[in-house]
Amino acid sequence: MKKLTKIIFTLFIIAFSISAKAQTYTSYFTGDTSDVQTISQSGICLMGGASENDEAMKWFLNKAAGGDIVVLRVTGADGYNNYLFTDLGISVNSVETIKIPSRAAANDPYVRRQLRNAEAIFIAGGNQFDYLTYWKNTEVDSAINYLITTKKAPIGGLSAGMAIAGDYYFSAAISSITSATALANPFHPSLTLGNSDFIHQSLLANTLCETHFDNPDRKGRLLTFMARMQQGSGFIAKAIACEEYTAVCIDSNGLARVFGDPTQDDFAYFLQTSCTPTNVPELCVANQPLTWNYNKNAVSVYKVKGNTNGNNQVNIVANKFTPIFGGIYQSWYATNGVLSEVNQVIPPTCLTTINEINTKHPLKFFPNPVSDQLIIESTGHTELIIYSLLGEIIESKTCFGTIEIDTKHYPDGIYLLKLNGKNSGQGKFVVKH
Repeated sequence: MKKLTKIIFTLFIIAFSISAKAQTYTSYFTGDTSDVQTISQSGICLMGGASENDEAMKWFLNKAAGGDIVVLRVTGADGYNNYLFTDLGISVNSVETIKIPSRAAANDPYVRRQLRNAEAIFIAGGNQFDYLTYWKNTEVDSAINYLITTKKAPIGGLSAGMAIAGDYYFSAAISSITSATALANPFHPSLTLGNSDFIHQSLLANTLCETHFDNPDRKGRLLTFMARMQQGSGFIAKAIACEEYTAVCIDSNGLARVFGDPTQDDFAYFLQTSCTPTNVPELCVANQPLTWNYNKNAVSVYKVKGNTNGNNQVNIVANKFTPIFGGIYQSWYATNGVLSEVNQVIPPTCLTTINEINTKHPLKFFPNPVSDQLIIESTGHTELIIYSLLGEIIESKTCFGTIEIDTKHYPDGIYLLKLNGKNSGQGKFVVKH
């Protein structure tokens, strides 16, 4: 009898070990276990950290249309379950928190099934480098993007969950970084940026999301992130930053609402490179302080106060941010590693005509308009970049002395010219055959 008992006990231990080894995730489930299928609506809910904003979370849950909510995290437990299932008063079928602390867990068939069956996904706070390490290029990664592109389901995130939501992200692969350190050296080893390889949301293309924007101050490091994004990119870099207790919720049409406590200083910031893709930092190199001035208008900022109804708004369309209501205009720039912020009464103006931009940044090039050959007068070694108005790099090369550009194959239109060298500057020219 003792021998039989020992055998049974041994088999139980083996079975338990196999089961424990196989289940690498942890699930906390509240609600109906049957999969309900509802027609969810696209949406992005970004929360700056410290705590959730109830009104923003209600906005998020309503997009799920009574479906199944999955909360993703690496650490922690079921703190979201009752909050989302009952406390907010929005009816949903279920809330399941899945803790996924490894790549094995991220590729588990159960995790894959639950995520793809969900009508909404919310990513909790934590360490964004853990999320990138454990989830990128796994079934979690593909399931999130499946919900975004195919099911048109809402995606939300708090703190680290917001930080990984954009096309660009600060990975914190080595450590965090302060504004002072980033401004002093834009290529500091801790300034680790990733892009276009994790979560893909078209409304956040060329956009970086920054969190905890008021504690500690992160304005300088965000400007440095954008300088790195803008340098040599040919597009207009953008960023959305939220202070703690502040949320930005964006619907499928690009309407962004800012939620916060109206009695507190809860702000969101919408930043974009001013004017044109050719606005690049004057000095952004390793071991030297950042200078990105652009006539004291390197980055245009719309600072928006959050409120209960989220009726202070920004429109995110056509690869730009268009203020609607409830904010103030600012210009940000850096000179020798020092950040400056200037309030504006009206939106920061840009140079829009060929004559204006060529007068402001004098370069000798002719003829203009040109049909066959553009001549650019230069001395010494010069880096030449030519962009289309869409920000695409048409031509890029290093030259010495006077430059001749064959424009016979250029389609008719306006082009942006950027020179980096002894007589650096920028201008516009017209091709007309």
